[in-house]
Amino acid sequence: MPNLPASRPMPSKHRLALLMLLAVYPFVTAILYVLMPLTEGWPIWARTALLAPIMVLSIVYGIAPAIHKHFAWFILRHPRVLA
Repeated sequence: MPNLPASRPMPSKHRLALLMLLAVYPFVTAILYVLMPLTEGWPIWARTALLAPIMVLSIVYGIAPAIHKHFAWFILRHPRVLA
């Protein structure tokens, strides 16, 4: 029988969602505190058009990679290795 590759652990979507919420919520709140006074009087669609790219780029290139790097052990349900 050929050697089968070791099975990869299934990541927990619930744990990832929790970490994303804990990281994204304060970031969105901070961005809103900055943008609201700067965009006072703008229609909501214009504020959203400014906020959405900031949030998407921040999550895709900053928050999500940082969560995966620092909390992979939690997402993959491994015991934490202290080095």
